[in-house]
Amino acid sequence: MKYIEDLDVFQKAHKLTIDLYKTTDSFPKEEKYGLVSQIRRASSSINSNLMEGSHRKTQGEYKQFVGIARGSVGELKYHILLAKDLDYISEEKYLEFKERINQISKMLAGLMRSIK
Repeated sequence: MKYIEDLDVFQKAHKLTIDLYKTTDSFPKEEKYGLVSQIRRASSSINSNLMEGSHRKTQGEYKQFVGIARGSVGELKYHILLAKDLDYISEEKYLEFKERINQISKMLAGLMRSIK
């Protein structure tokens, strides 16, 4: 088996997390423990769960953690929508993030199907 960090989905999610950290730096200070924290936690949770699941003993446990990562993707979709509607990110930036998140979601679904 490949190392989880070598998978395209892991690399794309990692890059997304880095970009979201940089983007949320410009959010209002009062959002530091609110939306900024939620976006950062949800985005980093995708790869945290992939990494943890890949180190579990059984394929069933691994699959469960991939499912949890998919849940974090869903949470992140809402948080970026909220950021757009609060005018913290532009429509253009929202659409870019949404596309990347949707791609990661599809890749995670494929990973789940590949786990026996």
